[in-house]
Amino acid sequence: MAAIGQAFGMRVVAWSPNLTDEAAAAFQVQRVDKDVLFAQSDVLSIHVVLSERSRHLVGRRELALMKPDALLVNTARGPIVDEAALVEALTLGRLGGAGLDVFETEPLPAGHPLTRLDNVVLTPHLGYATRETIAGFYQASVAGVQAYLAGAPVGVREP
Repeated sequence: MAAIGQAFGMRVVAWSPNLTDEAAAAFQVQRVDKDVLFAQSDVLSIHVVLSERSRHLVGRRELALMKPDALLVNTARGPIVDEAALVEALTLGRLGGAGLDVFETEPLPAGHPLTRLDNVVLTPHLGYATRETIAGFYQASVAGVQAYLAGAPVGVREP
């Protein structure tokens, strides 16, 4: 993701509880602390795994740190962002917009407040779907069927 931002001329900063200066340097990004990340970002894109530690990692406090014209993008996992706090920030104009591919409840329930906001772009959990990813899925599926038909199913262990 850093390379994509850099290709658009963005200065890329990053934070993670596990990010080291060395790892950041390998991607030519600057490691910052969490509050600085939220306060400085014009576009904040989330790329962390969902765990008890990351659940609601982005809440009311973090959203309040963001610039009022900033954009939040979540293609990681829905529960990383406190959806109620996000809806509030978007509704009150405290945040410029959001691009969401994942939600706390999937599929997003009909009539959900996010569906009524004009400063939100919603996609149905397909942000991972590149031509290469889909091709890999199909190739793995075909290989699985071929292995099954050959009498050696993939991933099946003998007792």
